[in-house]
Amino acid sequence: MPLQIRRPTDTDRESWNELYAGYADFYQVTQTQDMRDKVWSWITDPAHEVDGLVADLNGAVIGLTHFRPFARPLAAATGGFLDDLFVDPAARGSGAARALIEAVSAEGKARGWSVIRWITADNNYRARGLYDQLADRTGWITYDIKI
Repeated sequence: MPLQIRRPTDTDRESWNELYAGYADFYQVTQTQDMRDKVWSWITDPAHEVDGLVADLNGAVIGLTHFRPFARPLAAATGGFLDDLFVDPAARGSGAARALIEAVSAEGKARGWSVIRWITADNNYRARGLYDQLADRTGWITYDIKI
């Protein structure tokens, strides 16, 4: 079975959990099972704004992405924010990351979004090589206020 990008199902829960824990580890973010349970509940609830897709290769979930709409007042439009993107290190080079981004872009087009936006770490060189092929790097700097 070739690479497929699809919505996650209940049978994907364990694989998704392992991938999402790997994503948190990659970014050195402390994450608990309760936190992953909450995100899983979001992406499997059609009424929640956060949506998700998985990359399935030969029946194995090898990647994930989460995305959501965001208002763009200055543009008087709605955009899509790609929050999380992770591919199992053993499956890198499979085309899963590109396929996941392209699927989010197609979803955004279908929803009438004006842009798909995401952030990444400055030192995420391998991913940035792909991102530079698919999107325009902006000059914006991100700030966080911890609440």
